[in-house]
Amino acid sequence: MQPFTHVQGIAAPMLAANVDTDVIMPKQFLKGIDRSGLDRGVFFDLRFLKGGAANPDFVLNKAPWHAANFLVVGPNFGCGSSREHAVWGLQQLGIRALIGTTFAGIFYDNCQRNGVLIIKLKPAELKELAERVSQADTACVAIDLVEQHIQLSDERIIRFEIEALRKQALMLGLDAIGATMQRREQIQAFEARHLRANPWLA
Repeated sequence: MQPFTHVQGIAAPMLAANVDTDVIMPKQFLKGIDRSGLDRGVFFDLRFLKGGAANPDFVLNKAPWHAANFLVVGPNFGCGSSREHAVWGLQQLGIRALIGTTFAGIFYDNCQRNGVLIIKLKPAELKELAERVSQADTACVAIDLVEQHIQLSDERIIRFEIEALRKQALMLGLDAIGATMQRREQIQAFEARHLRANPWLA
């Protein structure tokens, strides 16, 4: 996975509540045998009109948000089914972080496993951020995972908390297997001790 330390980019406001994974990645994009092309499916019914043309009213089709690296989202984002395709698609679209107040549990874990940073803010902090990024000239922000803060275009700082293990995995670009392999020597030492104490297992 791509490590996340300090990323600067455009943040797009998508503040509707309860945006579920069926909206993020509609079912017709789950048919493939690999992960390719999922960026096309992200928010498909919002991004495109029935004839296939881009919906000019959707935020990700407007400048500068068409190049967004971050989404500022409403409460309970990612609810619904557990489809991991939703996270894969967001990642392919170039989304590096989601910023909101609450997220569905399985979606939150899927983001962590695939290198998408989730930042939880207090409602007042999210409101301030959303107001800033809703304006084209102040939509650029910088996220510093090392220092755990978001820097706004006027250099104001919004701090956030993150679990130490999740932070480390994101900074090193490690998925669950990679994080486990970081403890390879400890695992091997345990196996050796366990076999010595229980030789019949060999």
